[in-house]
Amino acid sequence: MDDELKEIKRRKLEQMKKQYIKRGNNMNENLPNTPLEITDADIDSTINKYETIVIDCWAPWCGPCRMVAPVIEELAKELHGKVVFGKLNVDENPGTSTKHQIMSIPTLLVFKNGNLVERLVGAYPKEELKKKLEIYQ
Repeated sequence: MDDELKEIKRRKLEQMKKQYIKRGNNMNENLPNTPLEITDADIDSTINKYETIVIDCWAPWCGPCRMVAPVIEELAKELHGKVVFGKLNVDENPGTSTKHQIMSIPTLLVFKNGNLVERLVGAYPKEELKKKLEIYQ
């Protein structure tokens, strides 16, 4: 009787493990692999929708912001399924700029489970930025 119960538990655990892994893979497939356009109107819902999201606060006239843009595009593809990226134009979305006290751009706001966990100010090289984001994956 004891062996039978152990076998049932083992099979049930194996079944649950397969379901968990499958669900996780399906969830990763649904995550975007390009940066999302974010506005004041949808920032809160977007932050709460994804486990980890990095929001690039930028403006079209900002030279360093234009340098960071291709890095963000590449990281969105490379970290697909782990980190979601978004872009917020600070000129068009002053509410978010004020709320998060963005004084310099580019500023990257890192949110984990809906909470701001890090603020990165300035144009980081790709590998340095990728390394800084590793702990949030």
